[in-house]
Amino acid sequence: MNIVIRILITFLASCSANAFAQAPPPAKVVLAEIGQQEVAQNQSFLGLLYYDRVSHVSSEVAGLVETVTVREGDMVKAGSPLVYLDTEIRDKEIAGAKIRVAQIELRIRQAGKNYKRLEKLHAEHGASEKNYEDAFYAYEDLLREKEAAEVELETLLVLKRKSIIKAPFDGVILEKKVDSGDWIQQGTQMAVLGSTKDLFVRVPLAETLLQYIHKGEEVVVVFNALQKEMKGIIDDFSPIADAKTKNIFLKVRMPHMTNVAENMSVQVYVPTSDRRTYSVIPRDALIKFQGGDFVYTVKEGKAAILPANIVTYLGDRVAVDNPYFVVGMQVVVEGNERLRPDQPVIVAGAE
Repeated sequence: MNIVIRILITFLASCSANAFAQAPPPAKVVLAEIGQQEVAQNQSFLGLLYYDRVSHVSSEVAGLVETVTVREGDMVKAGSPLVYLDTEIRDKEIAGAKIRVAQIELRIRQAGKNYKRLEKLHAEHGASEKNYEDAFYAYEDLLREKEAAEVELETLLVLKRKSIIKAPFDGVILEKKVDSGDWIQQGTQMAVLGSTKDLFVRVPLAETLLQYIHKGEEVVVVFNALQKEMKGIIDDFSPIADAKTKNIFLKVRMPHMTNVAENMSVQVYVPTSDRRTYSVIPRDALIKFQGGDFVYTVKEGKAAILPANIVTYLGDRVAVDNPYFVVGMQVVVEGNERLRPDQPVIVAGAE
């Protein structure tokens, strides 16, 4: 009998220990107060990233591609060389043109001396009018010939400079269309360059939302592929609406970015109502639960979970329209990741 009692006592003690072990221990949390702000509701719309300023960089001269210095995706500065054309023949032509200019200069010096000599003799009636005029026009003709030769030389030098195709502005190489060894004609496209200072998102919206759109207003833009959130500025909208859907196309200007591609999809949070006063909570307070947004508060020393209906994203805060969120109410902003409903909490601080 004593053995049975001892076994029963041991079993009860074990069950009590297991039950205690399964109860979640108190969690340390940091709290923050709910505020209030006048904002408009917003809604997420799918947009596409694009470069509003694109240059199809072309060659002004024909030639053989010697070197291509860029690859697709490279960032370049205005004036940076993109493609070098072979200039061996052009260099020979330039050398010949310089020799012709030098030859004409020698003839000018000789003709000038002859003209001055005949001018002096003519003044002293020692030379005929015809000889004097012939010397004058020969000298002037050589001066014009030199000007023409210098223009020809300058043209060759310009063509040589044009053999280096440069970036017209700061940008990213969207396409590379030639490679070393290609023969190109005048006007051949060498590369497609998108301006990094003119990066935009194009967002289709119902025309009824136009009344809530204000130029210069800041909006939240989320890059789906990068899981990255940034701020964009409403710049304008396209003057042509879609003929079938009647949608307008909003243009949102983005800051300079790297590691992005044209036509990437983004989510843009656009105002969809007039402004009104909402409760505002820190985004750090939000947790995902069964696909919805929730926050934790503390009630009688325990965690209490509440759903949060987000109407507007405000950077590091969100506006909600749930009636139970009031100004001054405290929500958990640290320690909420592993918190469970009714779990005891210890308040470690407040923001």
